[in-house]
Amino acid sequence: MAVKVLAEEAPGELRFAELRRRVPGISQKMLSVTLQSLVRDGLVARRVEPTVPPAVHYRLTELGHSLEGPLSALRVWAETHMPEIDRNNRLADDSPSG
Repeated sequence: MAVKVLAEEAPGELRFAELRRRVPGISQKMLSVTLQSLVRDGLVARRVEPTVPPAVHYRLTELGHSLEGPLSALRVWAETHMPEIDRNNRLADDSPSG
């Protein structure tokens, strides 16, 4: 989800607090861990301004932008198959061994 939010902002940057506001339901800790992983993987670039407190900005790298096509295809697949997935979940929930 963080990649999607950053892609919407491209080519600009977002500060941590703004990212958190745009990703509903995510904790500060989980967003921090996710961003650290994305930075480590080279999908996201991190820039720190030496202010008090430090202003931390994030943006997608070229590699991160290359995910837009595959993520879009995955979204289309999920939207297409969600009724079947929901039906399977209901059947599993209703079964005696479920």
